[in-house]
Amino acid sequence: MEIIMKPILTEKMSALTDKEHKVAFVVARDANKIEIKKAVEEMYGVKVKAVNTQRYQGTVKSRYTKAGVITGRTAAFKKAIVTLAEGDSIDFFSNI
Repeated sequence: MEIIMKPILTEKMSALTDKEHKVAFVVARDANKIEIKKAVEEMYGVKVKAVNTQRYQGTVKSRYTKAGVITGRTAAFKKAIVTLAEGDSIDFFSNI
């Protein structure tokens, strides 16, 4: 099972990384904090201090068109905000 799907690279997360040494990832929905911690430490070679998770439920959205009402769902995902130990960092742009 792949635990870490992708990093979340937004302006808000960049500010958190610079200030508080936090990095965010989209993770598998059934992954727990211990598995996330082990996966980040193994993948990036850093020391993880804490892991906070947030689960986002898929929401139902409707819109009105000429043909009638179209209903769909947004994707459900789980986000993990990982706090790194002092002095550790992850550079996602080193390969570019």
